[in-house]
Amino acid sequence: MDVVAPYTINPPTLEKKVLIATQGSEFKNKVTGGIVDYFKADSVYIEVVDITSLPTINLEKYNALVIIHTWENWKPPITVQTFIEKYPEHKNKIVVLTTSGEGSYKMEGIDAITGESILADAPIFVDTIVARLNRLLISKEN
Repeated sequence: MDVVAPYTINPPTLEKKVLIATQGSEFKNKVTGGIVDYFKADSVYIEVVDITSLPTINLEKYNALVIIHTWENWKPPITVQTFIEKYPEHKNKIVVLTTSGEGSYKMEGIDAITGESILADAPIFVDTIVARLNRLLISKEN
């Protein structure tokens, strides 16, 4: 996987904040770009980082977190697993997309979206993730 260069969209002073932690690949970049494109015109601060940055992330600062990763050697990347285990009380605001060759592997106890990295299917994953994020961000308004 490629390392993702971090970037932000919209000012960090906005009330709604979404973090996307991802690995770099053509498929993951397309999914990430679709999520960013959907929310960039909205009043949502978006921060995109590589999953290797997860140990430095304070989840308390965000209303929602998207983690996009590949299932590697029969398990998730250690940074993903460690991060999710660090915040068990916040796993309801974490949206996980796990890709694998077979398309069904995911971490135990996590309501993850799973699939294969098929470029033509990227819009389907974007729509699913956006729907989950919208529910999380709407609950932030109440």
